[in-house]
Amino acid sequence: MSLLIAGVLIWSLTHMSIRLVPNIRAALIARVGHFPYQGIFSLPILISLYCMVVGWKTMGPGEPLYVLSGARQISMVLMALAACLFVASKAPTDIRQYLRHPQLTSVMLWAMAHLLANSDPRSLILFGGLWLWAMTEIFLINRAVGDWKKPAPFGALGTGVSTAIGLVLFAGLVFAHPWLSGVALF
Repeated sequence: MSLLIAGVLIWSLTHMSIRLVPNIRAALIARVGHFPYQGIFSLPILISLYCMVVGWKTMGPGEPLYVLSGARQISMVLMALAACLFVASKAPTDIRQYLRHPQLTSVMLWAMAHLLANSDPRSLILFGGLWLWAMTEIFLINRAVGDWKKPAPFGALGTGVSTAIGLVLFAGLVFAHPWLSGVALF
């Protein structure tokens, strides 16, 4: 359990350090350069991923704490939305006309989908912890950046293509889920 918790904490604190200690980040970039800084920043992220994967596998599922009727179907819809938002966050779409943080929102939807379907202690730690990180990250970014200035619209074509790619990504994740997590969805 401690390895899983450590992974979530390392992931969260490393990402939040950009907003929590910007002076240290700026000094490090000035000292080593932007590209080497990215490598330095990536190291704890990779360590956190290792801790989360190994912590997940070694902890075991444990007993479910709750069972929700219809959770599987709701989870699938949330995951499709999460995949579409994740793709849209990096594509020229109109999604930023409605959502300031589509990528972090997609992480929150991903986590919520998994929390609906999985109520064991390790799921609560991993998915609950990453949901809390994404929500906190949104707050920190909004506080640091200030008022939301919506970008210019891109049009329906870019949004439609992005949505189609997101749905293909979702289908791929459903298909690959047994190999990624050891859990078949169908």
